[in-house]
Amino acid sequence: MNLVRACPWQAQYQWKLRELWRIKGLRSIHRQRERVEDRRWPGWEVVVGIEVHAQIKSRKKLFSEARTAHTNDAPNTSVSCFDAALPGALPTLNPKCVELAVRTALALNAHVQRRSAFDRKHYFYPDLPSGYQITQRYAPLARGGHLRLSRGDVTVRITQLQLEQDTAKSTFHAGRRVSLIDLNRAGSGLMEIVSEPDMRSPEEAGDYVRTLQTLLRAVGSSDGSMELGSLRCDVNVSVNRYGQPPGTRCEIKNLNSIKFVMTAIASEVFRHIELLESGRTVTQETRGFDENKAETFKLRSKEDSPDYRYMPDPNLPPLLLSEEYIERVRSSMPELPSETRGRLLSMGLSERDADVLMTIDSGREVGFDGEIGKGAVAYFTDLVRERDPKIVVNWMIHDLLGQLASRKETFSDNPVSVEHMGELIDMVQSGKVTGTSGKTLLRHMISRRSLDCPSKLVKELGLVALCEDDSSMVEEWCLEAIKELPQQAEAVRKGNLPVLNRLVGKVMKLGRGRANVETVRTLLLELLRES
Repeated sequence: MNLVRACPWQAQYQWKLRELWRIKGLRSIHRQRERVEDRRWPGWEVVVGIEVHAQIKSRKKLFSEARTAHTNDAPNTSVSCFDAALPGALPTLNPKCVELAVRTALALNAHVQRRSAFDRKHYFYPDLPSGYQITQRYAPLARGGHLRLSRGDVTVRITQLQLEQDTAKSTFHAGRRVSLIDLNRAGSGLMEIVSEPDMRSPEEAGDYVRTLQTLLRAVGSSDGSMELGSLRCDVNVSVNRYGQPPGTRCEIKNLNSIKFVMTAIASEVFRHIELLESGRTVTQETRGFDENKAETFKLRSKEDSPDYRYMPDPNLPPLLLSEEYIERVRSSMPELPSETRGRLLSMGLSERDADVLMTIDSGREVGFDGEIGKGAVAYFTDLVRERDPKIVVNWMIHDLLGQLASRKETFSDNPVSVEHMGELIDMVQSGKVTGTSGKTLLRHMISRRSLDCPSKLVKELGLVALCEDDSSMVEEWCLEAIKELPQQAEAVRKGNLPVLNRLVGKVMKLGRGRANVETVRTLLLELLRES
């Protein structure tokens, strides 16, 4: 990996030192949008910007050799001397974290900076052993870029993407009335992705986080799991009357679900409007979110750059990336969600089917250091070779995924290999097995976790389709069905044809799905007319 480093940071940082005392707000970059009246707050415009903190899925931490901890690990078992801020411990940049961050920047159409640098952001919390966080506020890894949302014609601009280290995790023990510190998370690599204030509703904010989450998983840079804390959001909210300058913004910290992001924004908007309509002012501050009350609460007055006393990190020289390195990362990029969707639609899939596959695929497992896990789209791509895409997607969505869902399992629990699923579909298409028997066979393969090939299981289970010579057997089943369901048979004789499906179902049950449905339907009608 060609990461070029240099150390002449003192002179080059002078202009940044002057910026440490400049308060940066969102007012100067407020973008006008076409007015869309929201019935929840008529006459008011909502302005939302989001800072997303995504944990990088790397085996090692950002500045140490310690492995990235799993949520199930025992506390304080994955900690290096640097993570614990022991005297004399120095940082060593993990090049894999840099590569994954560059991937993300390119996917966001951002401009990767040939030169970026690390700053120290000072604040004193128990979960920050060194008393400062290493970040990239003034010389980030990437600037600019944009992300197109999945709904509506909305594009959210990206301000910057920066690398930074995560903090430790503090847990308050109510019984002992103490806070416990777990350093496992300390020093893990984070990407902070800062958006421009281009969102105008809670729904757009939720769509932004969801779309970004899918993108991160697609490029393999983060698993984006909000439930496990590997993706957290800080949301900036302000309101103003239409045509007036943006109002005072407040930041809501550490939101860990899309539902909470949307609820917190709505709660904060109503709070701002209530203050303004009563003649009071909105104070710039940092707020938390009470999940039980569904409302925000004050944490502290809002800090700005001077409060954090930013300074260049003296132990980390600037990071210089060559153009060749950036292009090499670009050439190895996996398929992006927009490209995947276009490819699926070009195969003849409906938008609904493509959306279902991509929604399931977004939950696939993301491996370490950029390894892309196999998901529903990859499964479909392998399965569709030399087969009709529409037939394959119907088997996947309605049968395979449907049976997994009925067992409360996800696609990651799927025990049926591409080869076996393909063989099952081929047998149904060739007539060796009826569609009903194929579904029965698939249910058996999933419930029994069978590794035997479908052709063998069909014979063992007696699911081979009947041939024309077995018409007498089908006739016996039809007569038995008419005998067992006399009321339905009489209704069909009187012209109520929809009831015929009950009789057909009974015949298929008696024959364990081996009979052809159309043959059964025709034979039943003939027998009912004769009787």
